[in-house]
Amino acid sequence: MSDVMTVSAKCQVTIPKSVREIVGWGPGTKLVPLVKGKHVTLVELRPLEELYGFIKGAKIGEIREHEDEL
Repeated sequence: MSDVMTVSAKCQVTIPKSVREIVGWGPGTKLVPLVKGKHVTLVELRPLEELYGFIKGAKIGEIREHEDEL
């Protein structure tokens, strides 16, 4: 993906249309920033009811940072 975003004078960014279409975000979508060091990941805020049962059967264990640690 070669989309580039620029921080505006008001410290705002616009998420490119191609990215919004892939993730299904539209006007009014609420996002939560997850910050780790200098990296930011945007995660869609979803109602708790939508999340019910989404990790059924998941194994809880160590979280790995990099794929090469698998």
